Amino acid sequence: MGTIVAAAIVAGVWSASAWAEGGSIYTCIDAKGRRLTSDRPILDCIDREQQELGPSGKVVRKIGPSLTAEEQKAAEDRVRKETEEREHQLEEKRRDRALLARYPDRASHDKERKGQLAAVDVVIAAARERESELKWQRKQLDTELEFYGKDMKRAPALLKRHYADNDNAQATQERYIASQLEEKGRINARFDEELGRLAPLWAQVTAAAAASAASPSSGVKPASTARAASAAASARAPVRAKK
Repeated sequence: MGTIVAAAIVAGVWSASAWAEGGSIYTCIDAKGRRLTSDRPILDCIDREQQELGPSGKVVRKIGPSLTAEEQKAAEDRVRKETEEREHQLEEKRRDRALLARYPDRASHDKERKGQLAAVDVVIAAARERESELKWQRKQLDTELEFYGKDMKRAPALLKRHYADNDNAQATQERYIASQLEEKGRINARFDEELGRLAPLWAQVTAAAAASAASPSSGVKPASTARAASAAASARAPVRAKK
């Protein structure tokens, strides 16, 4: 008991000396239950809370447990993931606002889809016309080859080259048409994805407008609410993809 009292007196004298020098002192209770005091953060209490005391003896601040390198990395990873998630959510909201501004209703979205698909159809039609021309040229070559008994080995080099050029041109047109058909698929997929995002947004806008119109202060008859509900149902209706 006398040892503990003596230690407390020594600690008190040391603390008074530290304060007299105008500095803070740090105190904590270590893993063994001992109260430790120092003029700097205490290494033995790195895994627990420490208190920084000012010259008046009042707590200036509390210092949390220091983290190990592994714990620090885990904390940083957690903060980074939370930050990325917040940024992702903000980006999604910005994208939704931009979509809603561009397509305020289902009709505007359908019109844009139809226009983009029509533009690709024009390109495909031109490619098919070129394909028909190449097939007609092939028939002309076949007629010329009849003069050589339809035997390509007996055909002159120029005729053989015309056949090769025609084959290459037709293959090119086939690949081009296939790529344009794939482009139509991508357009439909993109508009379908946008529609999935826009439908609930349109419904929210329509519901808000209906609630405002149905409020007593608006003076609008309930029929307007019914029309708004019908518009919301139309916005949620699925679109049939065009191939």
